[in-house]
Amino acid sequence: MKILAKREIRRIRTRAKIFGTKRIPRLSVYVSNKHIFAQLIDDEKGETLAETSDTKKSFKGKGKKTDIAKEVGKDLAKKAKEKKIGKVVFDKGFRLYHGRVKALAEGAREEGLQF
Repeated sequence: MKILAKREIRRIRTRAKIFGTKRIPRLSVYVSNKHIFAQLIDDEKGETLAETSDTKKSFKGKGKKTDIAKEVGKDLAKKAKEKKIGKVVFDKGFRLYHGRVKALAEGAREEGLQF
């Protein structure tokens, strides 16, 4: 039996409860040491509906990582509104809901996305 790291167990436990559809997609957040990535996923078809990250030139030099994460959340919410998506299921993966993950969620909520 393969021994899983604690964060893998948390990711599996979180993902087991979350499922995105075309009407209410899953907002998946990935945070690395340098960057933050977010995407809206339709799990029924297995396709990405919208995505954004802080690697784009428009986010360069915007300040602290949490400030940039908030801007990424706002950008994703704008893309979701263009596709007529107003409600999502939030998937933080194995991360705790604080710091950059929380900032991204708050930014998306400010632009009108409902969780």
